[in-house]
Amino acid sequence: MAAAAATTTTIFEPMSPSNTRVGWIGTGVMGRSMCSHLVKAGYEVTVFNRTLSKAQPLIDMGARLAQSPLAVASQSDVVFSIVGFPSDVRSVLLDSTSGALPGLRPGGVLVDMTTSEPSLAAEISAAATIKGCHSVDAPVSGGDRGAKNGSLAIFAGGDKTVIDRLSPLFALMGRVNYMGATGKGQFAKLANQITIASTMVGLVEGIIYAHKAGLNVESYLNAISTGAAGSKSLDLYGSRILKRDFEAGFYVNHFVKDLGICLKECQNMGLALPGLALAQQLYLSLKAHGEGNLGTQALILTLERLNNVSLENLASSNSDAN
Repeated sequence: MAAAAATTTTIFEPMSPSNTRVGWIGTGVMGRSMCSHLVKAGYEVTVFNRTLSKAQPLIDMGARLAQSPLAVASQSDVVFSIVGFPSDVRSVLLDSTSGALPGLRPGGVLVDMTTSEPSLAAEISAAATIKGCHSVDAPVSGGDRGAKNGSLAIFAGGDKTVIDRLSPLFALMGRVNYMGATGKGQFAKLANQITIASTMVGLVEGIIYAHKAGLNVESYLNAISTGAAGSKSLDLYGSRILKRDFEAGFYVNHFVKDLGICLKECQNMGLALPGLALAQQLYLSLKAHGEGNLGTQALILTLERLNNVSLENLASSNSDAN
């Protein structure tokens, strides 16, 4: 019934489970949680992921499995994607034999939520327009917790009419912010990453300094959390760093990719952003040590090596001191 209704829906109708079939490509750390909110809301969802085990929790919830992005799109009115790298985005959306766009009906919508290149967003939009479809770039910020809680910041670029129509879907994942024309969502997310990069450097440098000064680092972090040094990064990662919990909410490999895109765009703009360049070098050091699959909070390891100090077992020693 939903499928039949979906074929007659127009661009002006609000999206709902009764008239909109949803496709989802990429069910990793972020995508799986984000997609789960749509399934729970009653949408008919078809998923694709290269590693089946990562999609299994969604299938268990009622989502259907497709064998390719093209197969996802052929059963969907709106197709979301959140994958790793721009090359992955190009493959899952534009590949002529297996990509989503060739399988999407006229009037359908592609929503890429990967942090990717603004120029690729423009390319996808142009290809979608030729086919009579729509494309939105809508990368997100908020990490794994934001994905699980449905509290992500969503940076949307593209036709505002289309983005407004997608609002019932976006609202299940977080707060959508309209940033402007195609590509502006990506530019906004890259600016976000530039801000986070230097914030993370400041956070771990402060921790190293506090430790070397003989402070109880847990008490120090609690003290600054309500002052001017408080930040979302501190809230998300401070306790994880103390616990040596480096499980990825956001992979170092993906952050290095993001910062590389930022530096490329800076070169195009003639911008010098030394804080960004330094952060990228520090994160590259993690990757060089084989730590690319850790979370971004693992930056503390680079600063430990630079200063020949270790915060190993700090949480337990702090507890003993209290």
